[in-house]
Parts: sequence; structure tokens; C-alpha cells
Amino acid sequence: MSRTAAKPASATSTANAAPVERQGRLSADDWAQAALDLIAETGVQAVAVEPLARRLGVTKGSFYWHFPSRDALLQAALERWENVEQEALFGALEKVPDARERLRALFNMVAREYKSHVIYSALLKAQDHATVQPVIERVSKRRLDYLTASFRQAGLGREDAQHRARLTYAAYVGFLQLNLQLHQARMQQDEFDAYVEHLAQTLVPA
Repeated sequence: MSRTAAKPASATSTANAAPVERQGRLSADDWAQAALDLIAETGVQAVAVEPLARRLGVTKGSFYWHFPSRDALLQAALERWENVEQEALFGALEKVPDARERLRALFNMVAREYKSHVIYSALLKAQDHATVQPVIERVSKRRLDYLTASFRQAGLGREDAQHRARLTYAAYVGFLQLNLQLHQARMQQDEFDAYVEHLAQTLVPA
């Protein structure tokens, strides 16, 4: 959940961005991160070798040193996105022992992870892509399983926990749809904070 649908300033000139001078050889991670940035700005269809090479200020030969194809780069980029989520989000939440407090912390952390939401929204629009589809399925299942387990630990029965997890995830995806695809008017910060708090009070068991 993110309060704004506004694109980052860097989104105004992607494929035609002027090359940036680079010092030293690029790593595979550099290429994967650049591909993620481009997905966030323009979508999955924008990931291509030549514009990325221009963006990074290198020749296409640098790309082929690391990847055999554009789809291999896309796969690496999406794996990077998944790994960062697992480490930064789920890893941090494991430090919160109480399940109710962990769910509240999850709501507040997710509400402020703008770039990850933009990437996820772009992937949803490209979920028929052979590389994207298994990632969407895997990420969605992992998130729903995590929510279900957390609601179980917070005291709900198995079926109620599954329903609450689906409801929570539907609220998340729906909010992305309103903000990033239907371009709902931007909330002010205090209004957005009140919305997140309302979600937590509504969905986290007392």
C-alpha cells in the first residue's frame, strides 16, 4: 500500500536517457537492478538490452558477458526483487515475537514501500509473460501463506485465518489498482496514515 500514484522524477526519460559514464566493469547485479528500475518506471515491456546499455553508459557486450538473453536478465531482475523483499521485509518482521504486533508492523512497513509496489503492479499487468507468471504465483502464495500463518498465531482458527489473509491481500492489491492503474486522487499524509491505522484495527485480531 502506497499513498501516491505519482511516478518518480526519473520516470520521465527512461529508454532515451543519456548514457551515464561508468568506471569499471558492471556486475550482473548492476544489470538486474537497472532492469528493475526500468520496470518500475515503464513496465516489463521496456526491458531491452540496447536502452539499458545506453542507460548504464556501456556497450551491449557488457550485457552478453553476464546474460545469454533478455529473458535471462528479466529472470535475474525478478529474483533480485524477490530476495530483497524476503530479506528486508520478512527478515525484519521475524524480530517481532508477538503475532499481532508483527501484523501491525507489516501493515506499516508495506504502506511505505513505494517502489516494490510499483514493480508488483507492473508485473501484474504482464502476468501472462512466461518469465513473470511463475514469479507472481510464487510471491502471491508466499505472502498469503505468511499472512495466514500470522493470523493463526494471532489466535484465529485455520479457516478464519485463511479468509482474513485473503481479505488483507485483496485490500493491498485493490489499493494498488486504485492508485497506480486507475489513478485515484492522491491522499494527504495524515489521511493515508489514518487509512493504514484503520486497516490494522479492522483486520488485526484484538
